[in-house]
Amino acid sequence: MKVMSAIESCRTAALGGHIARCEDCSHTIIAYNSCRNRHCPKCQGAAAREWMAERQAELLPVPYFHIVFTLPAGIGDIAYTNKAVIYDLLFKASSETMLTIASDPKHLGARIGITSVLHTWGSAMTHHPHVHMIVPGGGLSPDGERWIAARPNFFLPVLVLSKLFRRLMLQKLVAAHKAGKLTFFGEHAHLAESRAFAGFLAPLKKTRWFVYSKRPFAGPGAVLAYLSRYTHRVAISNRRLIAADANSVTFKLKDYRIEGPARYTTMTLATAEFIRRFLIHVLPKGFHRIRHYGLLAGTAKAEMVEKAREVLAVPATEPDAEDNVTTAQAQQCPCCGGRMHIIETFEAGCQPRHRPTPPILTIRFDTS
Repeated sequence: MKVMSAIESCRTAALGGHIARCEDCSHTIIAYNSCRNRHCPKCQGAAAREWMAERQAELLPVPYFHIVFTLPAGIGDIAYTNKAVIYDLLFKASSETMLTIASDPKHLGARIGITSVLHTWGSAMTHHPHVHMIVPGGGLSPDGERWIAARPNFFLPVLVLSKLFRRLMLQKLVAAHKAGKLTFFGEHAHLAESRAFAGFLAPLKKTRWFVYSKRPFAGPGAVLAYLSRYTHRVAISNRRLIAADANSVTFKLKDYRIEGPARYTTMTLATAEFIRRFLIHVLPKGFHRIRHYGLLAGTAKAEMVEKAREVLAVPATEPDAEDNVTTAQAQQCPCCGGRMHIIETFEAGCQPRHRPTPPILTIRFDTS
């Protein structure tokens, strides 16, 4: 599979790279190229930093809320074979829910902005589709002339959000089924028949769908810190891995149902099962897992953010001057702190002509 091949080759000679040397002490390092696959745990740090730099100018000096919309397990089950369709419906139903309730004068009566991020996993890498939303605590009035702020520590009623989200998502699923956009296999093959599908959805109309609203972040800086952890996250990060060999993989686990230290534990899976769970969360090609709605949507985003800053009496944020120095050239020497310069690049599958400086061994003498 292309994803696994990319991850295996990431930062190895298989992808080529460059050699950098310090201009002061001649310390030399080798840097292999990254695969840049969006599912690679090693590549998402740089992508997240670039994305966050672009978002900085959009932040407003208001409280930000964190809202989570989660699909019921039954719908999550049929999303295995309908990822592009059902994940897209999850985005649409959740954003439409927020925009509709926020615009209602009985609640907020404002046009809000939303940044939505799709996650499809739980801590054990099981299938758990949900959308994280970061939303400013307020919005523009219908005439665009004033800012309507949400109440402190409260944005929108979660029970109202839950009911509308349930209704919209079920309606969209029925429409997608009627249009022939859903496919079913194995134990779900019978759901291809419209009456069976209606029967499958019927119990979901009576259960509560979970929408979670957290307390506002402590300022825009905390929003950026949170987003940098969530926007480009993959099913499991390298820091959660404890041990791995040909037979099994052990990793850290957090059980959100348990409070206190006991919620942190470990899990060991057979290597094949670990890989299977990881691949569950590979998104369809071209699918956008970060989306913007309302004031932050499309080509009008810059204009809407500028308008929000105007009514809030906040000056526009000046973008940082771009640094034209490459990452390797700007990198400090790990030996003396001097500036590193690229002295050689090499193609994929090739070996560099220059060799890196060997590590310095520290010899300790027993003075006792």
